[in-house]
Amino acid sequence: MRTSVSEWLGIRGLEFAVPLALLSGALALCWTLPAALIPIEALAHLGSAQKVSVLFFAVSIVGVVGAIFIPLIVHKVGRRRLVALGIGVSLVAGALLSIEAATPLIAGTTARVFGFLCIDVVLEIVIMERIPRRNLARFEAVRMFCMGLGLIVGPWLGAWLASTAGYWSPYALLITVVAFVGLYIFRSRLRFCLADPPRRDETPNPFRFIRRFCQQPRLRLAWILSFARSAWWTMFFIYSPIYCVQSGLGTQSAGAILSAASAALLLAPLFGRLAMRFGVRLVLAVGYCSTGLVTILVAVVADSPWAGVTLLLASAVCAAIIDAIGNALFLRAARASERAEMTAVFTTYREVAQLGPPGLFALLLNVFTLPAVFVVSGASMVLMTYFTRYIPKSFR
Repeated sequence: MRTSVSEWLGIRGLEFAVPLALLSGALALCWTLPAALIPIEALAHLGSAQKVSVLFFAVSIVGVVGAIFIPLIVHKVGRRRLVALGIGVSLVAGALLSIEAATPLIAGTTARVFGFLCIDVVLEIVIMERIPRRNLARFEAVRMFCMGLGLIVGPWLGAWLASTAGYWSPYALLITVVAFVGLYIFRSRLRFCLADPPRRDETPNPFRFIRRFCQQPRLRLAWILSFARSAWWTMFFIYSPIYCVQSGLGTQSAGAILSAASAALLLAPLFGRLAMRFGVRLVLAVGYCSTGLVTILVAVVADSPWAGVTLLLASAVCAAIIDAIGNALFLRAARASERAEMTAVFTTYREVAQLGPPGLFALLLNVFTLPAVFVVSGASMVLMTYFTRYIPKSFR
């Protein structure tokens, strides 16, 4: 039974596939446990949504700058120490966030971004080294399935623990899981994956490898497609709850739609199988086009709340097609000698995606009503369908 499941998932014979996927799921859980609590606590301490926006804008800037300089840190301290640093900073972040005060909140939110970034960059490098290129699309689908479990459980569990056991409890769980992740990494066979490659005498120059990244068409393509996907999810998590509340469905419906949307990631192995059968290029084209068109339809039926919510959930299922295999483009395109540098640049798509859409939509909503957000976001996803034509047809 175990063999047949591994074979169906496309990871049979991949020694580190299961632990790397489960590790990604555990980190996703840790990341999302405080996801619903931080904005609420920030609003309570800072006093206005505008100040909360400034906080998250500043934190995103820290994330972008931190990602760019990660290769320099790797060069100086090595992978093992960088992972240890990330785990240590994440533990400190959990402790700071458990304190109900403005200064620890700001410091903890910033430390949370940097700590997880350190771990994530090394994890991406290990995946590129240990998973053969021909299996990357299949593995990425399995990894997204594991991450989907964390994304579904995390926000609800964090809010439930805070309301029943106390505000500190989700952060205590976060600290526990992060500590377990650290022990597992350094006590299991994964520790051998953290060995540093032959050290180069040349110190990494952030400006040089940004330029090097931009000179490679496939890396640029992977970044653009990933940025569009992440920007769409940023829109979804901000404006879907607003739509629910403005439509009279209530805050509980707003929370339910986010959990239900995350559940679509559980279909990732199925989408991975489709990519194996029909190719990544076709599956991603269908994913971007369908996500965009369904999102635009939300604006068309915006006056009918339940129809709008149904289409929002349908658009999340379509977006899960992209999530299942989207990062495989980068994992396959990055060269072995440049993994750390290119990974650092690539991961900036998430921070940039959290900066751009809220600013654009804030300007847009000064003139138009909320449905305009769905039109613009949907149109941008349809536009990405054009860029999928540059993905090699043979990529499976």
